[in-house]
Amino acid sequence: VMEAEEEVREGDPREHFNLVFIGHVDAGKSTLSGNILYLTENVDKRTIERYEREAKERNRESWFLAYIMDTNDEERAKGKTVEVGRAQFNTDEKRYTIMDAPGHKNYVPNMIMGASQADIAVLVISARKGEFETGFDRGGQTREHALLAKTLGVSHLVVVINKMDDPSVNWDKGRYDECVTKLRPFLKSCGFVIKKEVKFLPISGLAGSNVITEVDSSVCPWWSKCVKNGDNNTSDTTLVGLLNRLEIKGRDANAPLRIPVLDRYNERGTIAMGKVESGTIRPGMKVTIMPTRNQYKIDAVWANEELVTTAGPGENVLIKINGCGVEDVLKGFVICTNPPCRAVSKIICQVGLMDMPDNCKIFTAGFQAMFHAHTCEEECTVVKIFETTNRKGQVNKTARFANIGMKVVCMIEVARSVPVETFDDKPFLGRFTLRTEGKTIAVGKIIKLPPKKE
Repeated sequence: VMEAEEEVREGDPREHFNLVFIGHVDAGKSTLSGNILYLTENVDKRTIERYEREAKERNRESWFLAYIMDTNDEERAKGKTVEVGRAQFNTDEKRYTIMDAPGHKNYVPNMIMGASQADIAVLVISARKGEFETGFDRGGQTREHALLAKTLGVSHLVVVINKMDDPSVNWDKGRYDECVTKLRPFLKSCGFVIKKEVKFLPISGLAGSNVITEVDSSVCPWWSKCVKNGDNNTSDTTLVGLLNRLEIKGRDANAPLRIPVLDRYNERGTIAMGKVESGTIRPGMKVTIMPTRNQYKIDAVWANEELVTTAGPGENVLIKINGCGVEDVLKGFVICTNPPCRAVSKIICQVGLMDMPDNCKIFTAGFQAMFHAHTCEEECTVVKIFETTNRKGQVNKTARFANIGMKVVCMIEVARSVPVETFDDKPFLGRFTLRTEGKTIAVGKIIKLPPKKE
């Protein structure tokens, strides 16, 4: 793959966004992302016809678009996504990488890996009778995914109400409004600012209505009126039109470089994979890898699998690191330029408690969980609780424990030091989730780090 004579390009000037598709099992995430690729002409007709035949043989005619994203046999046979599928599509204004995350709850850790790189989350909700309700009850994945998306730092959430063409819905405005009304208070409780960060759209991922072309007014007479009045602050009639208009603030190409490492492998030298969160990376630069503080030189940079001379914030990159062994750079490490980020084993943070494991209903000092921040995961223990705030906003400075629904300021100790920063300095290195027993227990942000030792 990586020959010396491969040509090196300037980076593409169009801005690059990572989209992650999240939502409950069977809400139609893979079908929607497959159809976007098909409609933007990134999959040719012959491939689609082959998939149509394959889906027919399995008696799953409506699944053929999902096969674009679900490539392995296990996923196709069951119709369930397991890994985070990736694909690219471009419009005139922007470039996108789609990540199709699994909805099934056994695969939430895979979904976290997908969402930790995303800029925009598309939450796919099924409007079909019964399906909306299951995804939403306690234990449904809609709830957990929206929460994780917020913590992992997604800047915009586009909620698409899918399967509007289903016989049980038939583009009924009442059903669409019902779904939106139920979602709003919930998304607000996850920390989204509805007016700024959330958009709602009715679509059909299979038929392609409102994906790139607006739904026919004979089928759905009310949608164009909604858009005209700006209901649910949506000013575009189609999903792709809406994505092209979103803007992401706070991308600073001149800040110190930060690339959380998602994975690494050996191919004639060590190659690390990750997304540039801030700063710019160029071949020939010196970098510091945290938390080990080792310094290396960058040999080459690929963005979207093309060799480039520079890559800025938002790009998914592969980086060849000179003189670095595969064991010197691990998932969860951060590649920095000076001044590097901090590596600490204790943090003071504010967390919101969402849920508790079945065997233990109160959150106290000594509570143990897995700490997930950007791409790193580490075991952690709560050392001390400083104060709690309950739902009514009453603050208790002498609290020893906390319950679901409270905000807690506490100190957490991790088993091995993690590369992080405070939320105010670098939000993408300052937010985290606590998970245990397959549940998301808390979402939090780092307020304070221990003082530097000179």
